[in-house]
Amino acid sequence: MDPATDYRERLTARESDVKTLDATLSRFGSARLTLAVIIVVAAWFSLGRHSFQALWLLLGVAAFAVLVIAHQSARRARARAERAADFYRKGLARIEDRWQGSGQRGERYDDPHHVYGSDLDLFGKGGLFELLCTVRTRMGEERLAQWLKAPAPLSEIRERHACVHDLKDRTDLREDLAVLGEHSNVGIHPAALLQWAETPNRLVARWMVWVGVLLPVVAILGTVYWSVTGVGTPLFITLVVEAVVLSVLRKNVDEVLNGSETAFEDLRLFAALLLRVERETFAAPALRKLLERLSSHARKPSQTIASLSTIVSFAGSRRNQAITLFAIPAMYPLNVALVAERWRRRHGRVVRHWAETIGELEALLSLAAYTHEHPADPFPEFIDGPAGFAAEDLAHPLIPAARVVRNNVNITGRTRILLVSGSNMSGKSTLLRTVGINTVLAMAGAPVRARSLRLTELQIGASIRINDSLHEGSSRFYAEITRLRQLFDAVGGSRPLLFLLDELLQGTNSWDRRSGAEGIVRAFAARGAIGLISTHDLALTDISGLPEGALVNVHFQDELQNGRMLFDFKLHDGVVTRSNAMELMRSIGLEV
Repeated sequence: MDPATDYRERLTARESDVKTLDATLSRFGSARLTLAVIIVVAAWFSLGRHSFQALWLLLGVAAFAVLVIAHQSARRARARAERAADFYRKGLARIEDRWQGSGQRGERYDDPHHVYGSDLDLFGKGGLFELLCTVRTRMGEERLAQWLKAPAPLSEIRERHACVHDLKDRTDLREDLAVLGEHSNVGIHPAALLQWAETPNRLVARWMVWVGVLLPVVAILGTVYWSVTGVGTPLFITLVVEAVVLSVLRKNVDEVLNGSETAFEDLRLFAALLLRVERETFAAPALRKLLERLSSHARKPSQTIASLSTIVSFAGSRRNQAITLFAIPAMYPLNVALVAERWRRRHGRVVRHWAETIGELEALLSLAAYTHEHPADPFPEFIDGPAGFAAEDLAHPLIPAARVVRNNVNITGRTRILLVSGSNMSGKSTLLRTVGINTVLAMAGAPVRARSLRLTELQIGASIRINDSLHEGSSRFYAEITRLRQLFDAVGGSRPLLFLLDELLQGTNSWDRRSGAEGIVRAFAARGAIGLISTHDLALTDISGLPEGALVNVHFQDELQNGRMLFDFKLHDGVVTRSNAMELMRSIGLEV
């Protein structure tokens, strides 16, 4: 079954569940109201007319309590069904190219100085991150953003391929993770959680443990002595000592207990995610290793968090009036805090492993969902040898399939640079972005939007969306040459550079522009880089000083029909032979 049909059938089933549960909730509401009226009337007959003993009212109260609990359970089930339906609505929107503006945009991860992030629309509305991201935790967001902003080593890419193949058809797993928790929004903020988990213990003095154990024992003995002899002085002295000790330690004890309660609020969703993941059996070795990293002292993470849940329950109980009566004699706050510190000492360091593992698994699930929803997109083939990029029917993944135009792009063998000429709006910048964003997908371990793509490991560097900055006091030309310097620094890295330069050095005069552009292109080529350069300036289509065949001219065409500019967005060999600037100005009524 194709993904769209599968999603529609699942969506229909979940929407049916929502309707059924809505009817159930309505019946529960009516039943609660009816039972409440019956209890009130029965109370009047029992208490006012003494028709029967008041103890029988307890049966009605108990039934009402059971009804309230069942009603709450149905509400939670309805919320989960609605979130499941929304999960498939969003999946269909991605498949049908209606997803822009409905997902997580990742704008916090956008860095204007990154060597390709802003140029290739990785973040923001309609960006690649929004298309890919299906995570529930901030750790998953951070890991996915890292993968898009930095190419992975080839060994890791191949591991991700195996993981994605294992995960791509696990729709039930992705749905289950999407509906967990009280809300559908992204939860768990790792910075605060890790700060709590890795903060050094505050109650480390050995005397605190002895005091926590011995003083309650002495208090019990004092109570027994008082009951036997009638002398309460030993008990009174013990209580005073306990009160003084708790007063001295109060600040540290409260910080431990309050911190544990706050952390556990984040860990609730964590625990639900971990419990669901534990039930899955994976085939990919890398996924099995991920699960192994979740264990702490040979215990499953769900068991470890369950023990913290018990501690948090005890910590919350200290506010109970019944417990308050025995708080001082039993040294209750101190002993609960000591147990909480013991948990953090034993398991606190593994919380970081949990965060990293869940983040990585969620990022893999995002790539798996994209793979499942776009079955026609293949994984790239990585090749050895000099830097190369060869794509057939390459398309931009952020452009709807109904409008996208595919092109072949070949930068292999003697060809090192494609110089793309063409008129305004003909598709030059889009071609550069198409090559770049598919390389981002390839180097992140995801499928690509092409019929096939063969490439070597590449480091991307782009100068496409470069503007002046009033805040930083820099002109467009200065911003561009600063970016070019970043690209030069990247050339000597561990992998060859794929450079994408749009309208190179357009912020200066034509003579400086040509000589500067020629020097930059020769320098990149000499260092083994490959890339694409777009230009309006036909003088740049004949750059000297390059090996024969290193630079290949390609172009986009346009034509004017009935006063309208028409573009086919198809890449052609050679240099463009015409410009459309005058026609474009006239087409909008600007007479020149």
